[in-house]
Amino acid sequence: MARTRAGARRDAADEALIRTLYEQHGGALLAYAVRLTGDRAAAEDVVQETLIRAWRNPEALTEARGSVRGWLLTVERNLITDRFRARAARPAEVAEVSEEIATVPVERDHADGVVETLVMTQALDRLSPEHREVLRSIYFQRLSVAEAAAQLGIPPGTVKSRAHYALRALKKSYAGGSGSLKEVAV
Repeated sequence: MARTRAGARRDAADEALIRTLYEQHGGALLAYAVRLTGDRAAAEDVVQETLIRAWRNPEALTEARGSVRGWLLTVERNLITDRFRARAARPAEVAEVSEEIATVPVERDHADGVVETLVMTQALDRLSPEHREVLRSIYFQRLSVAEAAAQLGIPPGTVKSRAHYALRALKKSYAGGSGSLKEVAV
């Protein structure tokens, strides 16, 4: 039973030591760690580890051996330096992916774009040369109706009507929905 009382007294003394250290130096330790790490959560972890080191080395906490705060700040700086060195020496950590994000495709399949390009090229090839030239002028060269009319040597109204019928024919080519190309009659 004497051993239990002694253990309880030692636990109470240890708790009092850590509580006193934190009350006297905790604010300065946290401020210093936040300044060095730039991360409050990491700084709190470092302060906790510093206090554990103090608890394991109570002989270093006497004013006869120097400033207690100076010792604590030195231990803290060394812990932060060790963390930075360890992080630099190992590969970067990969964040966990939530189930919600894991089920969403990252990027659309490249093959679909290739197929659509081929289908569109075939549909354009099936248009009459006049309709194809109007679409190329307006959509690929990004000319205005007036600029396309001047380039092609036709009235603006003709550019508009050819563009209308060409787009309608392209739309019909996709009406099957499966991406198959139907004969485009313009």
